[in-house]
Amino acid sequence: MKTHKLNLVKKTLLICLIGAFVVSTSNLQAGDDNKIVIGEKVTLQSKVLDEERTMLLYLPDGYDLTEANFPVMYVLDGGAHFHHASGIVQFLSSRGVMPPTILVAITNVDRNLDFTPTKIEKKENTGGADNFMSFISDELMPYVNKNYRTQPYKILVGHSLGGTFATYALLNNPEVFDAYIAISPYLMFDDNMLIAKTKTDLKPSYNDGEFFYMTLGDEPNYTETVEEFVKMVKTTSPKGLDFSYTHMTKEDHGSIPHLSIYNGLESIYSDWQLPKDKYKEGLASIDEHYKFLTDKYGYKIETPEYTINGLGYFYLQKEEDTDKAIEVFKENVKRFPASANVYDSLGEAYENSGQNEKAEKNYQKAVDIAEKENHPYLKVFTDNLNRVQENLAEK
Repeated sequence: MKTHKLNLVKKTLLICLIGAFVVSTSNLQAGDDNKIVIGEKVTLQSKVLDEERTMLLYLPDGYDLTEANFPVMYVLDGGAHFHHASGIVQFLSSRGVMPPTILVAITNVDRNLDFTPTKIEKKENTGGADNFMSFISDELMPYVNKNYRTQPYKILVGHSLGGTFATYALLNNPEVFDAYIAISPYLMFDDNMLIAKTKTDLKPSYNDGEFFYMTLGDEPNYTETVEEFVKMVKTTSPKGLDFSYTHMTKEDHGSIPHLSIYNGLESIYSDWQLPKDKYKEGLASIDEHYKFLTDKYGYKIETPEYTINGLGYFYLQKEEDTDKAIEVFKENVKRFPASANVYDSLGEAYENSGQNEKAEKNYQKAVDIAEKENHPYLKVFTDNLNRVQENLAEK
């Protein structure tokens, strides 16, 4: 009889990443194995702006192999920032630092018009921020919510004039976004009008969990207004607003966006990563962590499939905990019955415990689901099924 010995350490590491990382081939090689694709282009005819707008859209790895909903990050100056920003999201989410996230990068038509709050007579095409916000909230967001599986948590990222718009959005439309990353904002616009607006319109309280992360590089011309804004926010200390400011003196205006987005997302999701000791405490403790995240971020956050699978393999490393592993894998099947992977993992646990008939049943279920969705691990699932069937035939 052939034996099946798991490389449990490697398997555990793999499963812990599977929900956010493992199916990257579905996004990176869509349609042609010789091409690497990281996103798609979407066009929308805007009635508010009376023009066609183009967005570059990134979907989380494995999006098509799950029924989960995802937060959305909207990035201004999308043509400049889509590539590196989507890479940051993919990297951080694959390491469990933040949730898998849909990224919508809005490309420019006239950034001077769209990002500026007031009309300046001597400058053409300014003062379109209110219309641009209406486009985002009334046209773009409904389109994204209708066509993609979204959670109600939204992040806005803007650099330079985009940072001006992000600051204006906090002051004027705080209900639209839940978190902001304002990078080197040009707060001097129109004789420092946003500084004046902050004095009058910064609210004494915001929705719990509202997050505003601001950065500035080695940019002497920006320093006075940014620091004045920071001082006013910290002095007012609005209830519910989590405000953070970082002066990145080694960065300049051109280099600062990448590190700001990376650090900003780490700050927004500072409590996201599951503490390692939770695995030792069991599934109930892990569920408590995600309940805490639900309360913090204001929407239902389920314990992910890959996290529960990781717990199962944590138990399976010790022969005396095989029964615990089976119970955890069964719970994963209960919570995620449409996933091929949960049945494959339960099959492995049964096979390791010598229950080959039950292993065959679950391996077969994994293969059946994987065949329908062209799962990238279909061969792995099929090999597992064939192996256990051979063992059964030898009895």
